[in-house]
Amino acid sequence: MQLRHLRYFVKIVEAGSFSRAAAVIHVAQPALSQQIAELEAQLGLQLLLRSARGVRPTAAGEVLYREASSILRQMDQLPGIVRSSAGEVEGVVSLGMSSTLAATVAGRFIETCRTTLPKVTLKFSVSDSETLKARLEARTLDLALVFEDELVPAFRRTPLFRQRLYLIGRPPVAGNASSVSLAELAALPLILPSLPNVVRSVLDRAFAAAGISATVVAEADVLSSILSAVLSGVGQTVLPKGDLSDLPDSGLAKPVLVEPPLFLTASVLSSGDFPLTHAGEAVRRVLGEFAVDHLRTAQEGAEWIEQDQL
Repeated sequence: MQLRHLRYFVKIVEAGSFSRAAAVIHVAQPALSQQIAELEAQLGLQLLLRSARGVRPTAAGEVLYREASSILRQMDQLPGIVRSSAGEVEGVVSLGMSSTLAATVAGRFIETCRTTLPKVTLKFSVSDSETLKARLEARTLDLALVFEDELVPAFRRTPLFRQRLYLIGRPPVAGNASSVSLAELAALPLILPSLPNVVRSVLDRAFAAAGISATVVAEADVLSSILSAVLSGVGQTVLPKGDLSDLPDSGLAKPVLVEPPLFLTASVLSSGDFPLTHAGEAVRRVLGEFAVDHLRTAQEGAEWIEQDQL
């Protein structure tokens, strides 16, 4: 088994088809098919399920994809690890960020990281927090800035702040009241993310504890899709976001607090089993400092968690 087998296999799984993968890595499709056939023969297992709609990994293929992705990421990091030991920090770091937080700070953080760590290449991903945590567990991300509800011990974490949940909608929201009760919230047409999602989990649990059912008129997994549906008038949503100034000309009303208070915790996470590289530790430090400098005064509804160091 050679590294090219692993690289080709990972690209095929990510692309979802041989033809798309061949175009990305500039290898003829027949040659790519031959490489995968060799890999399956060496392992004695079928790794991909082929259909007219593309390919997807078998159970064995999912295991190989996870492990191969980790191996390839470590190979990509190796030159930077060695060079960092002798001088300025350098390397490749994969960072994920919750889409809600990324809407506020992604661009500024990338610029800060580039200025502070000029020899570090940042691979930036934006998704929901549960997806980012799964990617940390699969070792396809080094770090993630996420919102959490339950603090799972599998991760090394730096909790930053507790964030209130807000009702978001077009004006007027909740009759222009400053807060909305769970009962009032449940009666509204809501556009919420589908499970698994940390905001949805907190809301479902709160509604269940209160013995009420929410009126969920639509589900969407991407923040931009949720906000688009809200702006179209389909319904309202709930976000860990009390300031919409980073959404210019959004047409949304001032966020309304949910009462009783519902909180999520914003944390910087990394694997609890695999230590970060020098570059990863440097990005983690810069991310913590950046959060204090740029979020501490701007994050409406946040209760900061004091600590000696980030």
